[in-house]
Amino acid sequence: MYPLTIGLAIENRELWEQAQATLGALPFRVIVEHQDVGDVSNFMDRLERMRPDVVLVDISGWKEPLEGLVSSIRAAAGDPMIVALNTHAEADAILSSMRAGVNEYLYPPLQDTLRKALEKRSAERSRRPGGGTKSGGKSIGFLSAKGGCGATTLVCHVAAELGRLNHRVLLTDLDLDAGMVAFITKTKSMYSILDAVNNLHRLDISYWKALVSNGIPGVEIIASPLALAAKQSPRDDQVRQVLSFARPHYDWTLVDLGRSLSRMGMVSLEEIDEACLVTTLEVPALHQCKQIIQTLLDSGYGKNRVKLVLNRSPKRLDIAPSELEKMLGLPIFFMIPNDYPELYETYAEGRMLNRNSELGRQIAKFAAKLANIEEEKATGGAKKRFLF
Repeated sequence: MYPLTIGLAIENRELWEQAQATLGALPFRVIVEHQDVGDVSNFMDRLERMRPDVVLVDISGWKEPLEGLVSSIRAAAGDPMIVALNTHAEADAILSSMRAGVNEYLYPPLQDTLRKALEKRSAERSRRPGGGTKSGGKSIGFLSAKGGCGATTLVCHVAAELGRLNHRVLLTDLDLDAGMVAFITKTKSMYSILDAVNNLHRLDISYWKALVSNGIPGVEIIASPLALAAKQSPRDDQVRQVLSFARPHYDWTLVDLGRSLSRMGMVSLEEIDEACLVTTLEVPALHQCKQIIQTLLDSGYGKNRVKLVLNRSPKRLDIAPSELEKMLGLPIFFMIPNDYPELYETYAEGRMLNRNSELGRQIAKFAAKLANIEEEKATGGAKKRFLF
């Protein structure tokens, strides 16, 4: 099935909930979420950046001629499939939608009709020449709520765990300020992500293979530049082009986005399926975490795409997890226990974490949950299987 990308502009709550429920059961990726249909300019800007394969637009409250809306969508996103959603079936509305150039007109219940329409579009795209080569595996970004929350440590060890399970993994360091991936993985390379950015005109798979290194079995790593070499800041489109190029060649693309939420991090997340936001129980970290979550949601990054990870969690929490989730506005996806002595010894000896340590086992469980892999397979079974 061709992996469609979806853009949503839905204001009606019933239509929004039914569309989300339908899309959640399909192997498609929502890359634009917009809930203010009247804010057309902002929606078109995001469509132009992301260019989804399908656009679902709520016309239940639309008062202007649909021809203008449809032409704007096509001008911004190329030639997407446009699905008009309405709260009811009305002959005049259906006729005007078809005349405006809408591909499908759907109304509740959406589950079956929307699923069939998207599956049909997916089949059509698969039959196009080269139609099945657009997308690769899944991409996940890791960022710390503030410096020292441990996102880099987690992304390196999750990459190692997935590589151990015979997945093709790319570990990308986009933290141009700290750039600790090379240190943790003991990777030595004379090239960095900036070499890819500066050579987009010659970027093919053979050149890419010359840039990456193999510091971990099963994992290819592209590091950030050395200190002071990162004064050159990549343009937004350059970062996106590199991530878009690399993704089809791997099962998993894991990206270290550094601390807090930089401009480059926001741009990168447009090319990334999910974000793991790593925080600790420190008050400044929780404050910054809440700010980042709100920024992501306000920018249209779907709540279901953000995985909240509580790192260095004590055995006994001073605050109930439910209260913490209520305060931050997101469920806790995983809690990593605190084992600073084990981690200190690991780095002092210049190696990765021992998988048989308690911390190593918990990170392996975290990787299994993140990748949706059966836990017993991830922790020592012979043959890997997927739940999706």
